[in-house]
Amino acid sequence: MDNSRGNRRERSTLVDVGTQITLTARLTPSALDTRRGVVRLHPEVFDALGLRQWDAVRLTGARVSAALAAEGDRGAATGVVLLDDVTMSNLGVTEGAEVVVAPVEVALARAVTVAGSRLASTSLPPETVRLALVGKVLTLGDAVSLLPQDLAPPPEADVSAVRGKLSRAIGMTWTNELLTVTSVEPAGAVTVHPSTVVGWRDGARTGERAAVAVGGETVVRAVAEPVGVAAVAEVSAPEPIEAADLVGAQEAVRTLGEWFELAFLRPELLERLGAAPRLGVLVSGPEGVGKASVVRAVARSVDAEVVELAGPTIAVLEANAAAARLGAAVERARAVSAAGKAAVLMINDVDALLPATSPPPVATVVLDTLRAAIGIARVALVVTTAHPEAVDPRLRGVELVDRELRVPSPDAKTRAELLRVLYRDLPVESGVDFAAVGERTPGFVAADLIALRRESAIRAALREATSIGADDVFGALQTVRPTSVSTTSVRTGDIQLDDVGDMVETKQALTEAVLWPLRYPDSFARLGVAPPRGVLLYGPPGGGKTFLVRALAGTGQLNVLSVKGAELMDKWVGESERAVRELFRKASEAAPALVFLDEIDALAPRRGQSSDSGVADRVVAALLTELDGVEPLRDVVVVGATNRPDLVDPALLRPGRLERLIYVPPPDAEARAAILRATSKNTPLSDDVDLTAYATTLDGYSAADCAALIREAALTAMRESLDATVVTAHHLDAARENVRPSLDPAQLADLEAYATNRQAR
Repeated sequence: MDNSRGNRRERSTLVDVGTQITLTARLTPSALDTRRGVVRLHPEVFDALGLRQWDAVRLTGARVSAALAAEGDRGAATGVVLLDDVTMSNLGVTEGAEVVVAPVEVALARAVTVAGSRLASTSLPPETVRLALVGKVLTLGDAVSLLPQDLAPPPEADVSAVRGKLSRAIGMTWTNELLTVTSVEPAGAVTVHPSTVVGWRDGARTGERAAVAVGGETVVRAVAEPVGVAAVAEVSAPEPIEAADLVGAQEAVRTLGEWFELAFLRPELLERLGAAPRLGVLVSGPEGVGKASVVRAVARSVDAEVVELAGPTIAVLEANAAAARLGAAVERARAVSAAGKAAVLMINDVDALLPATSPPPVATVVLDTLRAAIGIARVALVVTTAHPEAVDPRLRGVELVDRELRVPSPDAKTRAELLRVLYRDLPVESGVDFAAVGERTPGFVAADLIALRRESAIRAALREATSIGADDVFGALQTVRPTSVSTTSVRTGDIQLDDVGDMVETKQALTEAVLWPLRYPDSFARLGVAPPRGVLLYGPPGGGKTFLVRALAGTGQLNVLSVKGAELMDKWVGESERAVRELFRKASEAAPALVFLDEIDALAPRRGQSSDSGVADRVVAALLTELDGVEPLRDVVVVGATNRPDLVDPALLRPGRLERLIYVPPPDAEARAAILRATSKNTPLSDDVDLTAYATTLDGYSAADCAALIREAALTAMRESLDATVVTAHHLDAARENVRPSLDPAQLADLEAYATNRQAR
């Protein structure tokens, strides 16, 4: 065995660096591989790439990532790469998409920075995160789970101890947590080892030397150093934020200031008018928008002390410990009040402590404690949440939190102003156009812009510059993603509509229906018409509908939230409707955004014709409510895709909803030739291959079929000889024996008849 491994390693060293193979992505059926960043390749492909077990590979889909490679079943298809759901999301691909696999050199990471949920970032020390990441291969922007790499663990890994630490810190849900890699050093694919500096974005890092107490909470800060310089921990309290600097939240600042002033400074006026001087406020808004900053800044303006608690941190404690922690905070607020000063008891992310569904037994004790706190003179209760609908309704009773404020997501103009505030004390070159950066950051909130500032500063430091330039800021946009967009978002890469061959009428219709409302809202307002709410793309399978959406998003610089129809269906009553509401809420927070509903016929079938206990009917009703409800969608366009438009509920296709139906026809000979050329751009073809002539013989082949032909022809050449250097016409002819046309003439006739009938109306 040792000799074979040595021979394989020797073969690997002789492989050309440019060696790569295009394979079809399939979701792994193995539970052992799930969420561990492992891909399975056929042994023949393994040998062709010169790999040995657990080598790293570079994966290229809509985005570039890296993973550990292991041999798959020898009886499986050679042209398939098995990926888990997280790796597919990192690549921005779905099943059946093409993925280019190539060997890659992996460096030992000097530093890795991650971002995660508030529960993970407040519960997990960086040392525990590092233990979970040891042995994994990471690249910038990847999502990575906390599941240890236990299929081939490094010698120093203690998997059982890591699992125990994660379970005790987060609870049973630790296996579902995903982190986002926001920076790596050095650049490229890296692997985490025991000496890697691992840290939370804008938070603690491994090897911190000290911490300070700020407002009752432990705060640790670290400063990133240029390459070759050791990271030096720096302990400092965050600089106070003034209310005037809270760009985009001035309405909330003004209102909250008025409430604080009445409750703290003029309670006798409220009593004279018959109103109790108590104050309970719920502050809502997208995660990272600055809700807590608003409360702190306004409290400072009225000379009130803020006593903070993190809801997720208390929620993971045992019931008695949670009650004791909350009681101690209330007593501290009482002591501040007794000293003659106003106090604000602020509970961040209260939905984790008091969830609307299945509230814990300790919830009753928490509510009683908060009622006691709000009754103390000169003490106000403020709770924050990004999910107000997920908060226990008892908290919003008249005797508790009966007022609500919302901090909105910043628009492009507000983002530009926020960037000017964030960068004003930094050395910035005159060529940095913050207005352009604001336009390029849809969906970004204050926390994302702070991360962007930090990343741009690191890029400037890495090139040993004395000031931050435009390239540093725009380069940081490739790394920092908006927190409002989940990992289900579509990776557009650099695809533009101009890259889509042919389809002139289809592209023009999409531009008018999707891009014009977002680019030229003033024109619609000037003409007194409402822009289209949505579009339905329909056409045969494999015709490129998803590719069109990616190109559309890349052209319009939109955030894209993608979901397949069946993914929103849940057997539990109310869960499917909740998923629909959550999808559109995220889209509104990430605006301008495009909601892509793939296989919409499964999500919104004709009502009254399903046998699923009414789940589909309720989902259709939820969709209609979101599309034309009381609160209109702003800067959000919905695009559905289907190959069975006749099955979609007609109510969804009425004006004001998915009112534009756009037919994506099968590729003709010219389009097939363009697809073949694009697919084979990295495949060496012999002189006897005439793709233009070959395309004329491919009647009935979809775009996906044409791509599969090139892939199968390359594999055919490999089967003849692993040293093959070109793909010949003979290989293409042999590939046609395995790749048959998938377009069904009867289905095509039905779709064309449907399109003709729509045009005739």
